[in-house]
Amino acid sequence: MTTAIYGVGAMGSAILEALTADGSGAVLAVEGSQELAERLRERYGDRGVEVVDATTAATRADVHLVVVKPYSVPALLEQLAPSLRPGSIVLCLALGVSLADLAAALPEGVAAIRGMPNTPARVGQGMTVLSPADDVTDEQLQRVRDLLAPTGGTLVLPESQQGVATALSGSAPAYFYLVVEALVDAGVARGLTRADALALASQAARGAGAMLVETGEEAALLRAAVTSPGGSTAVALAELEAHGVRHAFARAVEACTERAG
Repeated sequence: MTTAIYGVGAMGSAILEALTADGSGAVLAVEGSQELAERLRERYGDRGVEVVDATTAATRADVHLVVVKPYSVPALLEQLAPSLRPGSIVLCLALGVSLADLAAALPEGVAAIRGMPNTPARVGQGMTVLSPADDVTDEQLQRVRDLLAPTGGTLVLPESQQGVATALSGSAPAYFYLVVEALVDAGVARGLTRADALALASQAARGAGAMLVETGEEAALLRAAVTSPGGSTAVALAELEAHGVRHAFARAVEACTERAG
């Protein structure tokens, strides 16, 4: 199976990195910037990546990952449509591009899936939320999930939930980076070196995430296990609650969901 990636910016490069980590992928990369295209050839040429133009990729690929900016999607799909083969799959990872938009732009017989990834895909710890069109077969959906396995997990949700999925997944790494950044600053203010504070805070984030995923326990139960009554963790959490941390996250998710659509 040959995969084409259209647009190798921050998100596209994260996916490309994961898909080609073992050097066994057959990937066609499409990038409009000649300078960036040359860098891609130098970095990924020995990993089975070819840098080609959009029409060539449309003709040769079985699965097409559209990772360009949303405003560039209509023109790109118009360029690809005449060359896409029946039975091929277009997975659009551009924010706000609906299945209706894809259906209007793609020829009959081409499967359309809307998706929202996140940047931890670069290290195989991402999550991509998939919303397939009604005519996408179980086999086609599974092919896409298998393709994305090196990037992390996948979750299939109705298109109506793509906005909130973006808030809880696509944008959420930035929330956690902000939390770690704040912890590091607080640690430095109390006398730690920035390197030591970052090592402590980032490992705590990694460990907490692993506990959530690997135990399957509710976050509230895991939090309670760390929190002795009247202890240091309890007073720290009381400060966070007093400063409205839950309300802040609720508003952040609401605002992100409304913008993502």
